[in-house]
Amino acid sequence: MPILTSSYNPLLLFKNGHFSTIYSGKIRKVHGVEQERQTITTPDDDFLDIDWSYSKNKSNKLTVILHGLEGNAQRPYVTGSAKIFNKNNYDVASLNYRGCSGSQNKKFRSYHSGDSQELAWLVKYLIENFPYTEIVLKGFSLGANVILKYLGEEEVPNKIKAAIAVSAPCDLHGSMLEIHKTKNYLYALRFKKSLLQKLKHKQEQFPDKISNSDLKNIITLKDFDDFYTSQAHGFKNALDYYEKSSSLQVLESIKVPTLILNAANDSFLSKSCYPYKQAEENNSLFLEVPKYGGHVGFYDANNTYYNEKRAIEFLNSVF
Repeated sequence: MPILTSSYNPLLLFKNGHFSTIYSGKIRKVHGVEQERQTITTPDDDFLDIDWSYSKNKSNKLTVILHGLEGNAQRPYVTGSAKIFNKNNYDVASLNYRGCSGSQNKKFRSYHSGDSQELAWLVKYLIENFPYTEIVLKGFSLGANVILKYLGEEEVPNKIKAAIAVSAPCDLHGSMLEIHKTKNYLYALRFKKSLLQKLKHKQEQFPDKISNSDLKNIITLKDFDDFYTSQAHGFKNALDYYEKSSSLQVLESIKVPTLILNAANDSFLSKSCYPYKQAEENNSLFLEVPKYGGHVGFYDANNTYYNEKRAIEFLNSVF
């Protein structure tokens, strides 16, 4: 599929990738989205919290939204997307990963960038318990990679009609190297602080598995992935986790119409996170690389972001 030409051209300030990223993550507010929480039990006797929002009219269409690292279903990029989907007659199920809903999950494991099996189970649950005939997936950052990996390696039900992946770190190792660079120091520090806080809660739950010295030895995000993410989820180490969890290796197998929207000035993404070759060779894979947008930024007029408008446009073009 030819690479898509982007029309995104924001106001001057938002052409700066860092400003776009920070404003959209820390300053933006979204109003008018009413969410109802549903807690469901997972096959391993843990739980997931889903925050639902609904179209004004009865709908047979559902969008499942997946947030990014250390996010949740109340982040403005999630609620902004939910709002426009609701206006376009989609119900929305916004997932909170294990431990991200405000309640600590029960198991030692939590969530990770390649957890396509959890998404596969959730999709199966939704299909079996709700009468939706069309399901769309939309993910941001970590959630975008999860969706792409799911679409490329799982047997996808016919009810899954399309997907949108925003700021997708298709190559997790490349993205890890980028986020450890000086330009991303403050982002990495913020992520590490949040992850370590959760790990301290895990220590309270599982004192035999986490010591104080273990916590002190975590200096970088890769250290966190070496000690916790990889070990809690069945990988040898961080590098094994990055290799096996990256969606880049399965993009060629995606058969559902899928849009990847990755800004050229996204400081979190390495060159390998822009899958030009895979998009050119796969008729179901659409790659759009706007010059601007930062990481999960894409500010646009009237507080409706470009990725939100673009998702609706894309769906209208492929249905």
